[in-house]
Amino acid sequence: MPIFTGCGTAVVTPFDSAGAFNRAAYEKLINFQVENGADAIVACGTTGEASTISLAEHAEVVRIAVETVKAAESRIGRKVPVIAGSGGNDTSDCCTLGKACRDAGADALMYAVPYYNKPSQRGLIGHYTKIAATVDLPIIVYNIPPRSVINLLPKTLEELCKIPNIVATKEASGDFGQVAEIAARCGDRIDIYSGNDDYILPILSLGGIGVISTIGNIAPKTVHDMVEKFLAGEIAESRKLQLSILGIVRELMADGNPVGIKGALNLMGIEAGGCRPPLANIEDSHLARLRTEMQRFGLIQ
Repeated sequence: MPIFTGCGTAVVTPFDSAGAFNRAAYEKLINFQVENGADAIVACGTTGEASTISLAEHAEVVRIAVETVKAAESRIGRKVPVIAGSGGNDTSDCCTLGKACRDAGADALMYAVPYYNKPSQRGLIGHYTKIAATVDLPIIVYNIPPRSVINLLPKTLEELCKIPNIVATKEASGDFGQVAEIAARCGDRIDIYSGNDDYILPILSLGGIGVISTIGNIAPKTVHDMVEKFLAGEIAESRKLQLSILGIVRELMADGNPVGIKGALNLMGIEAGGCRPPLANIEDSHLARLRTEMQRFGLIQ
């Protein structure tokens, strides 16, 4: 049984003017997600600025995401799993963080390939094996070479998916040949999620079942519908939705993530605040282009 199918929104972490976690804004954003089609909530991922929040804050953000989603589930009539980003570049710390997120109520964990210290493929197997043995929750392996430098290879994932609670991969390598090899090697032992909004449909065509999405913060229903239509065989309609978001996705990434998506949310009147240093807030010229694309799409006037 997959953790989710469809749109898993990698939700931003709102901060107030002093740079502190803005709980009220976060609760509103989570409710906006679940009421507008998000199939899962990813708390404290890259988009959630996990690299600049403390362990205590991390656990608090996950706990509030879980509490807010649970309160909404009876209202919306469906289950929305909360996936906690728990990655890092120290295996012991990753285990500690994963246990904290489990205790905060997370349904699953997501671990990005460790950054900076450049482990070998053998090191990656040891890293994920240790985490999986320590934390008894479903685990999504997050492969993102542009940030981690190291590319987790399909043959490595083939070994990892023999571990019962390593159940999915978020693939953001941009290498569709690699995605095809993952599908061929791992089959139904691993669920594949797109890690980028500009190629959701190509990943679906190779056997993917959804996306962990940045643009889902502002357009969860569009992303949900894209996946749902593809899986229902409505390929042309799914393709239209994929192509329709490309302009926004391009501008969201012009200043990096989550800089752009926070700017977009603020334009919509959904309070997101700014980013914590070393990230700077979106440049005015990029914000103007983003506003134009969002107006074209009908997200703002």
